[in-house]
Amino acid sequence: MSDAKWRKSSFSTDAANCVELAAAPGGIRIRESDEPEAVIRTTPAALGALIRAVKVGRLGRTL
Repeated sequence: MSDAKWRKSSFSTDAANCVELAAAPGGIRIRESDEPEAVIRTTPAALGALIRAVKVGRLGRTL
């Protein structure tokens, strides 16, 4: 996926350890900037669900 246009949050500085996203056929790719060869593939729906869960604080709770 070397030709992907990777983007990081505007809140990130120029330091390493930033999460980066790239659009790709069939979904979204996510990687850590200091380990660019390790890429996670996901769908827009799944990423949206994760972001919503983080925003409302649903992660880290035991049910």
